[in-house]
Amino acid sequence: MANVRLKANLLLLLVAAIWGLAFVAQRLGMDHLGPFGFNAARFLLGALSLLPLTLIFRARAGQGEWRPLLRGGLAAGSLLFCGASLQQAGLLYTTAGNAGFITGLYIVLVPIAARLMGQPVSRAIWVGASLALVGLYFLSINAAMVINRGDLLELIGAAFWAGHVLIIGRLAPHLDGLRLSIIQFLICALLCLGVALIYEQDSFTLANLKAAWQPIAYAGLLSVGVAYTLQVYAQKHAPAAHAAIIMSLEAVFAAFGGWLLLNEELTGRALAGCALMLAGMLLAQLPSGRART
Repeated sequence: MANVRLKANLLLLLVAAIWGLAFVAQRLGMDHLGPFGFNAARFLLGALSLLPLTLIFRARAGQGEWRPLLRGGLAAGSLLFCGASLQQAGLLYTTAGNAGFITGLYIVLVPIAARLMGQPVSRAIWVGASLALVGLYFLSINAAMVINRGDLLELIGAAFWAGHVLIIGRLAPHLDGLRLSIIQFLICALLCLGVALIYEQDSFTLANLKAAWQPIAYAGLLSVGVAYTLQVYAQKHAPAAHAAIIMSLEAVFAAFGGWLLLNEELTGRALAGCALMLAGMLLAQLPSGRART
């Protein structure tokens, strides 16, 4: 049993690394494509990579009906489109490390949003939210008391990621998770494709798609297909608290990847902000783990 749990924790660490380094791939992909064109290719590839799993994992009785799956997928996919679009656009103006940490604030925003809906919130979550807010100040607010444009987009995106987690939490007990994920990824891809065809005609070309194939493959196949599969397996064997802590390291891997692969630098002030935000995320997750889809 101990070996199984250790293996699960190591797999979750790998998932966090894959997701964290995906911020680097997303940034590199925009050397050739616009935010919407990149996301269209990424989520379409991600959805297609999950299709073979439907042959392995059968839907439970009552959870595979297409009408509720389509309704749920449309709602979740629309929120995913908003969150992913803001995240990708934000990367035009901020670093992969900043994007990783600020996006991670959805972990703090989820329980706060739940409180507004009448659900109880522990003291640890409020302390965590306060730490994360102070950390955001150190990371993103400059001497003129102005937030970086990219960081602001990432922050707004974090609110949509929180909404996405909440709606998935409501849908998951009633719908097949794998099929719901495929549908929401397809919805997101189609919405991104529509915007790209209208506003990114100059960059959204076959030549640029070919030039960006490596970042697209990483963000689509590894970040969606492989990481999703590993997460589903690992969270069956890892305690929720362990999973929550390990998955928070996604932001750390994003900052490390930005430093190692993109030559991004973090000042002492920014590092202090990252540390406070990570501490806030950990506190917010300890009472109850959240699964990402």
